[in-house]
Amino acid sequence: MTEIEIVTDFLAALEDLDLERAMTHAAPGMIYQNVPLPPARGAAAVEKTLRAMTRYGTGFEARVHNIAANGPVVLTERTDVLEARAWRAEFWVCGTFEVHDGKITLWRDYFDWTTFLAASAKGLAGVLVAALNPRPRTTTR
Repeated sequence: MTEIEIVTDFLAALEDLDLERAMTHAAPGMIYQNVPLPPARGAAAVEKTLRAMTRYGTGFEARVHNIAANGPVVLTERTDVLEARAWRAEFWVCGTFEVHDGKITLWRDYFDWTTFLAASAKGLAGVLVAALNPRPRTTTR
């Protein structure tokens, strides 16, 4: 697999919430970081972080708009969609991956916190509106 194929398969596995498949692409010393949060260092720490996300999240989508590779470095420009039951947030992300010997050694995502918080608030508002406006019941006569 090319570096781009490894990254896209990794993201597809995350979309399927298939952490076992995703982690087959992780190098033992993989580093994962949502900048500016502290990084998870090592495959076990990365898996623990991802498991925590899947414990609370019910869906994930990575809409890749642009992807490019320069040797072992793969850059993604994408919209990530996070779901937790009725809550949904969509926000722009730029990701940097490094792939060495067929394994991801670095995954670093950059996004605007204000945009993320606004998307989160919009998702929460959607949950509240749905809760306050239940679907009308249908009756049979």
